[in-house]
Amino acid sequence: MTWQFALAGLAVGSLVGMTGMGGGSLMTPMLILLFGFDPKTAVGTDILHGAIFKSFGAFRHRQLGNVHTRLALWLLVGSAPFSLLGVQIASSFGDGTEKTMSTIVGWSLIAGGVGFLVKTFVRPLKVRQFDVAPRDRILAVIVGATFGFVVGLTSVGSGTFFGLAMLLLFPLSARRIVGTDLLHAAMLLWVAGAGHLLHGNVDVHAMAWLLVGSIPGVLLGSQMSIRVPERALRIAFAFILVLSGIKVVDLPAATTIVEVGVALGGATLLVWLALDLRGRRVRRLAPVTE
Repeated sequence: MTWQFALAGLAVGSLVGMTGMGGGSLMTPMLILLFGFDPKTAVGTDILHGAIFKSFGAFRHRQLGNVHTRLALWLLVGSAPFSLLGVQIASSFGDGTEKTMSTIVGWSLIAGGVGFLVKTFVRPLKVRQFDVAPRDRILAVIVGATFGFVVGLTSVGSGTFFGLAMLLLFPLSARRIVGTDLLHAAMLLWVAGAGHLLHGNVDVHAMAWLLVGSIPGVLLGSQMSIRVPERALRIAFAFILVLSGIKVVDLPAATTIVEVGVALGGATLLVWLALDLRGRRVRRLAPVTE
């Protein structure tokens, strides 16, 4: 199984480059549900994979001037040590506790989906030029410590919880949130990924093939970051996260819930496309007035 990993990497890398969405939020459930990985290996493989391909995206966003470097570094002060604590706890789960790890990852996905939906509709702070004042540093370290632990434990949150926190707390433009989030995520995931590698939680073969798709995907997505229907994409992403979490947790009637959710989502997409096409026709046929 090789090209399937590369295709999955391409899809996730493109989304991360375009929107700053968390690759771990998508890749971890894909590895568990589609490729049959045990949760601990899925988390470790995804984190180290994310460290490598997000570094390419962060470098590109840095070239485009979309990164607030000092804020990213202050986030890292809190997130790096607490991510290692999360790695240690995840690695302590033995083979007989796979269900416990699945439950933790699943509920993190559901929380991530809800958080991303909130992020989609929250109005950002008024954008302004700002230096990282002492208050901002304290907030950044607290945010980093809280969500860094979650990332180390589950791989979920590097592009969801941190992005939402920056949206609510710091006056950055959407493009700078994406770029800053990617730079911080890349640095954080290198720390957590090294920890998982040392604990033997990484499938190196799968990670290499994921990178074959994700590296060109994130570079392409970075160029398209301002040319996508962002709100619709984010709603769909949140929807996928919640359904994935329900399946990973294996709630009662999880399969039925996912099937109904996919059907409703598909129907909604078809209606939206039909209305969008109709609106374009109306605008094209409307008489031109001076």
